[in-house]
Amino acid sequence: MVLDRPKTPLVMRERPVPRPGAGEILVEVAACGVCRTDLHVVDGELPNPKLPIVPGHEIVGRVAAMGSGVTGLTPGERVGVPWLGATDGVCAYCRSGRENLCDRPLFTGYTRDGGYASHTIANARFAFALGEKGDAAEVAPLLCAGLIGWRSYRMAGEGEALGLYGFGAAAHILAQVAAWQGRRVHAFTRPGDTASQNFARSLGAVWASGSDEPPPEPLDAAIIFAPVGALVPVALRAVKKGGRVVCGGIHMSDIPSFPYAILWEERQLVSVANLTRADAREFLALAPQAGIKMQVTRYPLAQANAALDDLRAGRFEGAAVLIP
Repeated sequence: MVLDRPKTPLVMRERPVPRPGAGEILVEVAACGVCRTDLHVVDGELPNPKLPIVPGHEIVGRVAAMGSGVTGLTPGERVGVPWLGATDGVCAYCRSGRENLCDRPLFTGYTRDGGYASHTIANARFAFALGEKGDAAEVAPLLCAGLIGWRSYRMAGEGEALGLYGFGAAAHILAQVAAWQGRRVHAFTRPGDTASQNFARSLGAVWASGSDEPPPEPLDAAIIFAPVGALVPVALRAVKKGGRVVCGGIHMSDIPSFPYAILWEERQLVSVANLTRADAREFLALAPQAGIKMQVTRYPLAQANAALDDLRAGRFEGAAVLIP
């Protein structure tokens, strides 16, 4: 499924199966999650995508062929391919362990073709062996909603009272991790969205309500997954002194002006950018221990546009996944 230009529907095309070059693998796709970042690419909210582009960066599949120089993977092995597709390895950020901020990165489904397809090419060093446990469709959302969510979660600190603004794919994973670790999760949804609020409670949230409601206690930290800048001052008002608000998305609408008083007293406002391979190894090892239960809505690959429309409109709980 190909995006020719932003703000237009994806088009299904048949292409020759690509061949992996040096250091690359050909992945036969078993499932690919539909992420809000894909919406930002399709809707033209992220600048300068490679066009035409095959979206998708929550890829689970099997190694179908390997280019020269690939080590650590074997043909037929199940692998995951995330958003971070490659880095230059030599810039100051890469050399200091911050490859998520690389000056010359490639991003799966944005600047290199992704997983809305039967096959895709991946840099072998940025693919992860997944083992055989778990249905491919249920594992796929871990590759971005889980990984970026985990980086956001760690950046939020170790406070006991945690707010999650926007209860989509990432929040429904992180709520379970936080509850497993004994934290008190407060879920904020669109006002009046009782279905999402009940869903959040079923996953361990101690409180769930609309984002127009204050939490029942001051929060130690809050993570904003919804791409709504107006939630930033709302979250700052909800966290206690010394609390932290983490913006977990790659795109957000403009943040309105707010009084310095709600930032003062050492509250912090930070953003999360991309992920590192260390994040992935850490979270993929932790996820089975936490007993995460994925809520997944499956779509055939040809219905990618419908999946994106349903995500945009909030018509499902949890995550959407395409099955080639």
